[in-house]
Amino acid sequence: MKTPTLLNYAADQWIAGAGGLADVQSAVSGEVIAATGSQGLDFRAMLEHGRKIGGPALRAMTFHQRAWMLKDLANAIMARKEELYELSYETGATRTDGWIDIEGGAGTLFSFSSKGRRELPNGRVLIDGAMEPLSRGGSFVGQHVYTPLQGVAVHINAFNFPIWGMLEKLGPTLLAGVPAIVKPGSSTGYLTEAAFRIMIEAGVLPPGALQLIMGGVGDLLDHLTLQDVVSFTGSAATAMKLQTHPVIARESVRFVAERDSLNASILGPDSGPDTPEFDLFVKEVAREMTVKAGQKCTAIRRAMAPAAHIDAVEQALRDRLAKVRVGDPREEGVTMGALASHAQRDSVRAAVAELAKSARIVSGDPETSPVAGNGAFMSPILLRSDDPWGNDSVHDVEAFGPVSTIMPYRDLDDAIALANRGMGSLALSLFTFDPAVAEAFVLGAGAYHGRMVIIDRTSARESTGHGSPLPVLVHGGPGRAGGGEEMGGIRGVVHYMQRTALQGSPAVLSSIVGQWLPGAPKVEGELHPFRRRIAELDIGYTLKTASRTITIEDIEHFAHFTGDTFYAHMDEEAARASPIFGGRVAHGYLILSFAAGLFVDAPPGPVLANTGLDNLRFLTPVYPGDSIRVELTVKSKSVRDEEKGEVRWAVQVFNQKDEAVASYELLTMNRP
Repeated sequence: MKTPTLLNYAADQWIAGAGGLADVQSAVSGEVIAATGSQGLDFRAMLEHGRKIGGPALRAMTFHQRAWMLKDLANAIMARKEELYELSYETGATRTDGWIDIEGGAGTLFSFSSKGRRELPNGRVLIDGAMEPLSRGGSFVGQHVYTPLQGVAVHINAFNFPIWGMLEKLGPTLLAGVPAIVKPGSSTGYLTEAAFRIMIEAGVLPPGALQLIMGGVGDLLDHLTLQDVVSFTGSAATAMKLQTHPVIARESVRFVAERDSLNASILGPDSGPDTPEFDLFVKEVAREMTVKAGQKCTAIRRAMAPAAHIDAVEQALRDRLAKVRVGDPREEGVTMGALASHAQRDSVRAAVAELAKSARIVSGDPETSPVAGNGAFMSPILLRSDDPWGNDSVHDVEAFGPVSTIMPYRDLDDAIALANRGMGSLALSLFTFDPAVAEAFVLGAGAYHGRMVIIDRTSARESTGHGSPLPVLVHGGPGRAGGGEEMGGIRGVVHYMQRTALQGSPAVLSSIVGQWLPGAPKVEGELHPFRRRIAELDIGYTLKTASRTITIEDIEHFAHFTGDTFYAHMDEEAARASPIFGGRVAHGYLILSFAAGLFVDAPPGPVLANTGLDNLRFLTPVYPGDSIRVELTVKSKSVRDEEKGEVRWAVQVFNQKDEAVASYELLTMNRP
């Protein structure tokens, strides 16, 4: 049977490497299952295609259109997931491992799609923060905004999660409106290519949005510009080589790195062998050693326990690891598959040999394969270092496989110092039931770790565990971990955008950002705005209401009816003595209620529901005898689907002196 050749995808065409193809082996059988290579590709032309074709097409779409596109891509992956699971077995992954990679990757796209539609405008410019007044009269203001970079994101991914690793980068990149070139790890790239092909065949991506390199990147980096981004996952050595590339330095190319990480897990000083936290700790360390055969950038490499409990931890881990069944991931009952390649197994063995010079192996045999045949199998390896301060290797050497080292600590300060000695990690977990211990650890170690999870008996059942990066949380870490950030919800999206400070009149800036800003013109119409569908509402469309006088009887009735008899509303002497009020005042919520009564249009119409309010401020007290009026202005609008969308209204309440007494943003669900 002819070995299939993995194809590159350049300028919207599938292209085979021109020569010098490399064989790719199954991690399970050792048989050659594919050939891969990128010789003959015009890398400069690929970048230009992304910039000139993919970028403009994506930037022409709104955030919401891009978000729907991500959902379509995720659905396409899920519809053909069984094809991907079958291929995933060849990488050594069990069904559980594959679920993290395949469905976890699709889930990341679903998450970014949802956040994009809920948190981003249905426009092309993203506002960052509040408008900044820059002049006394209000005619000159400032506003920070984000716009998409006009280059290409180069994604250089690792071998361990060939689908999730691609999709967790693509989610925020495509949502930002930036095209991408994907370069997967060679040993498992066949799975990336299969998932990439599914996305192309979904037919929802504009031309030039995605390209794929199934081999070396050649002179690609020589042609980068200030508008491009390189996002890298892999070893520290490769990251430093890329980051110091002269073009990246000269052009100030954005470089996001996620690299080596000697992640730590700590058993709290309060968590002895008779506590639930002890059992949870042991279970998590063993799980992190064996899921994906330990080939996770967040896996626990250093497990720390109070010196008094280190023997008990060792025995409990040895007992648990003895139950692990290593083998062909297709076989029922197998709980840990193979490493991704023979080269990766050899690398892990070399790292274990280095660790074993100053720590001792207490479980497992790194040199003997637990499975017959030519697969890249090895047993879980547990080491123990009784002198972690005199043993640099346990804090410097990462064995990227089913390997972890346990070590004792003296007290909490010692545990914090040992955790930080890894010089920057992606993830740290702490098992404690003592809030004081958790607080001390966060204060002492937070600056050294990208994510910290505190697990105890109350959170364990629903916890995602030590090593699970989540699309809504930042994935990255300082120092050795690379200093980068990925995902983190909308935080990840703006990594692919430029933050710019705009200055001008409120009217001009409102037009640019597609949102009414204070001081921008308001347009009154004869038809009540609640009678208009979203498509018929212009930004700045305003209703100015009649006035209503608030009496002392209104205030007292509201107080007794609601039970809010706070002194400022009911006790004239106490209210007069207040440094704030100087007399009885109307309730803030009475003002809101009366304001609604002034602007609400009662009959059924395009407005379906009031869904909340944001940024409420009470600015000036309202006294008995004062009158209030309302200006209700369309601030922004966003269509969610064919049946509904959201309108955000700027609500300003004024008294008879035209002083602002309250302001807030009202949210309504409307017909599109």
